[in-house]
Amino acid sequence: MKKIFCATLEGIEAKVVDVESTLTKGLPSFSIVGMASTAITEAKERVKSALLSNEYKFPPKRITFLLAPSELAKSGSHFDLSMALLILLNDEEKDFNDWFIFGELGLDGVVKENIQLYPLILSLANQNLIKKAIVPKEALSKLQKIPNIIFYGVDTLNEAVEILKGEDKLELESTASVLEYPHFEIDGEKLYYIKEYKEDFSDVKGQDIAKRAAIIAAAGFHNLILEGSPGCGKSMIANRLRYILPALNNKEILDIAKLDVIEGEEPNFKPLRNMKNPHHSSTPASIFGGGSYQAKIGEVGLAHNGILFFDELPHFSKNVLEALREPMQDKKIRISRVNAKVNYPADFLFVGAMNPCPCGNLLDETKECRCNELEIQRYKNRLSDPFLDRIDLNVVMQNVSSDDQPSYTSKQMHKMVLEAQIFSRQRGQKSFNGKMNDDEIEKFCLMDEEAKNILDTAITRFGLSFRSIKKIQKVARTIADLVQSNVITNEHMLEALSYRRR
Repeated sequence: MKKIFCATLEGIEAKVVDVESTLTKGLPSFSIVGMASTAITEAKERVKSALLSNEYKFPPKRITFLLAPSELAKSGSHFDLSMALLILLNDEEKDFNDWFIFGELGLDGVVKENIQLYPLILSLANQNLIKKAIVPKEALSKLQKIPNIIFYGVDTLNEAVEILKGEDKLELESTASVLEYPHFEIDGEKLYYIKEYKEDFSDVKGQDIAKRAAIIAAAGFHNLILEGSPGCGKSMIANRLRYILPALNNKEILDIAKLDVIEGEEPNFKPLRNMKNPHHSSTPASIFGGGSYQAKIGEVGLAHNGILFFDELPHFSKNVLEALREPMQDKKIRISRVNAKVNYPADFLFVGAMNPCPCGNLLDETKECRCNELEIQRYKNRLSDPFLDRIDLNVVMQNVSSDDQPSYTSKQMHKMVLEAQIFSRQRGQKSFNGKMNDDEIEKFCLMDEEAKNILDTAITRFGLSFRSIKKIQKVARTIADLVQSNVITNEHMLEALSYRRR
């Protein structure tokens, strides 16, 4: 029995598949077992034709392929090349257990690219499961951008055979490009960032409180809601936020690249986090994912490691807003269907923008509000208390004035965020402050006596929930990080409390 590794997608994650073969005496036959899709079972004809077209003899034996594990559903035509090679090299003494092989075969033996190839290998690389692979040469220019993997591109079945037969003579040099972006290294881990600010905070005049909240939100990955009159700069701030987010490690960059491919975009492997901005008329399935047969990813999953921005927040359906509570809390989303149950990671920074009332003029000093109290109350009630309790920072935007001047630039804000990230990593903290669990809060959110007294007073006066208390501590920790303070002081605690919903 011979074995070669391949893979299949389950949701957005790749699962390793052992392609095993036996060629035994008996009536000639060709069988593929192991929950194979139609595209895989059709490989029998493609493989047979490719072998005969290249003057290879098709063995008059009982040929059986097992795609293990058998209980995992497999799909894709990229299993062709591995099956053809196992037939041709069945009599070789050496094993090929450390090879991953991908490629669809043409009837003439030409190796073709498959649509699933890119997300498959990205996912395998992210899980550190793949070291070397034979792939179609036409896909090599894209795949070479994935670091730490040795790729061998082939145009034909014959070239793949030569590579495996002459493995001991190969010069094992990685063809993957190295990430050449600014970075810093902490505990042996490189964190990459870019200094490109296509949209700059210097364009936002005034709104110093909102900009300060944006820095805190970015540094700690804290959920943020901006409330203000139309045109005061809510969307401008949200759109500029992605350019000042913390640096990314190699795993996060590969995650983003994989999501880009799933969405049909060409990944550029830049250390720039995604931003998803679904319209308020979007269906729950498009936001959270779904599908009657195969559970597909939605905007929430595509925003993983980045920003999920809901503009005109109260106009989203009640079902969508309430369903959003789970991924905001658990950092994942589960889609259950009769044929599939899939978990997608959904660790994002949520940003919401809303008007103070339906007409938008409630906080405007020059325009008259046209809404009655019932309309305003109904508008506000679209956001439930459990939903709002998951928001770390609530900011009421200032009115626009002709005297407003630019203050922070994106470059300055990004520098503050990166310095805060380095400071938090140096104390041994791996997760962002906004994503800390209870044990991490206990360990890292150290407060002085004054800060503790202020928090105790706020708990009594405002009747804070346990979740609200934890969020205040986490926001205060981020504010302390921005000034390189090991301990949360009364000043940090008071600023954290000022961002709580009133």
